[in-house]
Amino acid sequence: MKPYFGRLITAMITFFHEDGSLNAEGTAEFASWLVDHGSDAILVAGTSGEAPTLTYDEKKELFTAVIKKLDGRAPVIVGTGSNDTAQTLNMNKLAEEVGADGVLVVGPFYNKPSQEGFYQHFKTVAEHTKLPILVYNVPGRTGTNIKPLTMARLVKNCPNIVGIKEASGNVSQVAELYRIMPEDFSIYSGDDGLTLPFFAVGACGLISVRSNVGGELLQDLMQSFEKGDVVRARELNKVMVPQADSMFLVSNPIPIKEAVGLMTPFTPGPYRLPLCPMTAEERQKVHQAWKETGLLK
Repeated sequence: MKPYFGRLITAMITFFHEDGSLNAEGTAEFASWLVDHGSDAILVAGTSGEAPTLTYDEKKELFTAVIKKLDGRAPVIVGTGSNDTAQTLNMNKLAEEVGADGVLVVGPFYNKPSQEGFYQHFKTVAEHTKLPILVYNVPGRTGTNIKPLTMARLVKNCPNIVGIKEASGNVSQVAELYRIMPEDFSIYSGDDGLTLPFFAVGACGLISVRSNVGGELLQDLMQSFEKGDVVRARELNKVMVPQADSMFLVSNPIPIKEAVGLMTPFTPGPYRLPLCPMTAEERQKVHQAWKETGLLK
């Protein structure tokens, strides 16, 4: 199974100036750095990019800056999903206008649609864009799970739904997706720490938070597994999993944004409320985890 957008997609953070305004150019420079450090593709304005606090105009500026900077070096996928189907259609139209390579569309949150509601939502979205679509299933944030049979029904009727970011944390669900989906359908792990078990049952790529501070390790892990060097993949996994887990000791993207400021040449700037910096106690806990896992020297 060949991953549609490459094996490693970084769910990149968004940079802000100290006054809280969008730093689109800084974000674009960082996107270029990510491509130089293991990323096959970039996801802009996902959860890690603080998408819920970005306005339409800011997203347009951000998408445009990143696409211009990368200039075809790597695919740019943009987050367009919401819990309003009409708004998602509008965002997908913007994605087409600015030249995005694909869109990530999250399952509607808060509304808690039925499986039929999921089907109708994504079918409508797919019918109104020519762009390739990755469905994002993250029950921990949306409150509902998109089941494999619903995905199979969608893929049968919507050829531009090319993959899924599966963040249910459920290995058996990934195995079921692999069993019933066409061979060219791309299953991306949505959890860094579950990459190896997901690969073992059919995933072919990862949409990663951890790779904001260098994706080479994750690339090496996945490539090793695909080449059949399972022993090396397991050894790399021993290093990667605690590093990835450390990024979720406080709500994402709070730790990873601080990590970027400490572990890369970039200054990503502040968070937007309701996200805020870690407390002193939280920071001590997270920094200790980074030191113990070798991320922070």
